[in-house]
Amino acid sequence: MGKKSVLVTGGAGYIGSHTVRLLNAEGYQVVVLDSLVYGHRDAVIDPSVELVIGAVGDRDLLTRLFEEHQFVGVIHFAAYAYVGESVNDPLKYYRNNTAEPLTLLEVMSAFECRSFVFSSTCATYGEPERLPLTEDHPQKPVSPYGKSKLMVEWILDDCDVAWDLKSAALRYFNASGCSTDGLIGEDHQPETHLIPLVLQAVKGEIPEITVFGTDYPTDDGTCIRDYIHVEDLASAHLLALKHLIAGGDSVRCNLGTGVGISVKEIIDIATEVTGKQVPVKFGDRRPGDPAHLVADPRLAKEILGWEATRKDARSMIETAWQWMSKPHGGRFPS
Repeated sequence: MGKKSVLVTGGAGYIGSHTVRLLNAEGYQVVVLDSLVYGHRDAVIDPSVELVIGAVGDRDLLTRLFEEHQFVGVIHFAAYAYVGESVNDPLKYYRNNTAEPLTLLEVMSAFECRSFVFSSTCATYGEPERLPLTEDHPQKPVSPYGKSKLMVEWILDDCDVAWDLKSAALRYFNASGCSTDGLIGEDHQPETHLIPLVLQAVKGEIPEITVFGTDYPTDDGTCIRDYIHVEDLASAHLLALKHLIAGGDSVRCNLGTGVGISVKEIIDIATEVTGKQVPVKFGDRRPGDPAHLVADPRLAKEILGWEATRKDARSMIETAWQWMSKPHGGRFPS
């Protein structure tokens, strides 16, 4: 029996590329579909992985791929993910994140492919009413980005009823870190994630890191977030895919560690890991930033058998620093 084929959209991006490596190592035949708007050709490092450059909304291209491969499932990462940009340009986000996947789902339906792993987000919850966040928390997203992801979750629910599509919507918290072997990592332009920004400040690539708010009701006054290593996220996608193709029901799961780490703690650990002082500027709170945002990840363990293996931010910062300390400076050539 041949390898099982999987289509990974956005597989040349940060989380997608780490998941592709794991799928390939697990013996799947992986086809990556990526527009390379934010992804990187060189993030797809396994020569046996087919990289197809194109859009998720290209029906003719999708039809050809589904004709050529008997996909057992699809893992969908392809999305825009800048919250601020989504506020300024909501139609860009609704078109790319919500409308284009409709074509993908229509082609899946036509080819009777009924396993769909969806890269969702904790941004679908909006302002937390209680913590830690459980999957039954009200979903009231405050940005077009969060709304665009929640709409896809609703669409997947309707497709389950209509044609028995089984889906896993994985709601991430703060993705961080890079591959343990240092071969691939995080390279966003522009960069908005805290850990790489802190390390860029250490390297002198940016003047300083701005800490937004020091008067929150937390132990050190700075925001607390749930940071999850990208390789742990990749393993969750693999387990979710296995769950679905084995006949499992649709599931909605948080992906986090359940451990909250403050901005100041991240900066202190980065100082220890790099041996260098982090240049810091203190600013006012940003509108809409909650003091705490931490996952309750127990459902993912119960249903998928998944649990984060790295619950301390040190390994996330160490692997990110390893990646950024290489001669390429944490940048893919293409």
